Amino acid sequence: MFSRERNFNEWHLCGFGDAPAFLFDTLESTHSLMKARASAGDIVPGTLIVADTQTAGRGRHERTWASPAGKNLYFNILIPLEGIPLASAPQITQVASLTFAEVFRDLQEVSNAQELGNRDIGKVTVKWPNDILCGKHKFCGILAELVYIKPAASGSAPQPAISMGVGINVNSDPADYAHLGRAVTTLRDICGQSVNREKLLQSLIASLERAIGQFRAFGISPWVAAWRKMDQFIGARGTVVVNNRCTDENRDSGTGAIKKTGRIIDMNADGSLLFECDDGTIETVYSADLEI
Repeated sequence: MFSRERNFNEWHLCGFGDAPAFLFDTLESTHSLMKARASAGDIVPGTLIVADTQTAGRGRHERTWASPAGKNLYFNILIPLEGIPLASAPQITQVASLTFAEVFRDLQEVSNAQELGNRDIGKVTVKWPNDILCGKHKFCGILAELVYIKPAASGSAPQPAISMGVGINVNSDPADYAHLGRAVTTLRDICGQSVNREKLLQSLIASLERAIGQFRAFGISPWVAAWRKMDQFIGARGTVVVNNRCTDENRDSGTGAIKKTGRIIDMNADGSLLFECDDGTIETVYSADLEI
């Protein structure tokens, strides 16, 4: 995983079930392209789209996702929902974040064993609903959306799928994020050495495909148990941000958001958050941001 990587256009990749992978030197957004191609019926479930850089990468609530060239991973995977109820589809992002976090933590442990990892930076962990952090710094973002794939045959119903966009800060430098005005962590910071992006992506896709198969068979319950072991924030104070329309411009003011401060009690069996507000009320939160 720490070997020297090949040129980007030489990477050998595939999606789920040997579905094709498409590599682009530059894209506005892998997420936007995947949505457009799914709607047009130009791709099959399991397809993977990868960009070496994005000119308009976005995260949750239209926040900018900085995408320096030749250093990080920016990709979208079209996850088929066959055998998965639509009501359970949002839980896929939690399955993905935990699966990816386990891959990252394995890398961190290998680096620590080689005495190369940065032990002062903290452990790779997860934060509800689908953030992956080291310490309190997020370095992997996941953005998922339900899409419908246009069928090849006329008269057939569109096929639902999850278009999952992922951005990972792998080998980038602090200077790449100076314009954001906030600290950013990368896998290279965590591991103390550069990571082969091709091999990392191969591992992430293979791990996610196995995880989705397990989720299809057993539901979210096993993942909730694993999440509780990795989540370092259960029991801590936090702020639930509901109906958050925050952008880069109004991030600090919180304009357009309803914020409730209190204590994180637990993650429920269905993947929702159990939260105790400062006024004593206990709420079950299904969709929101969580600030620590």
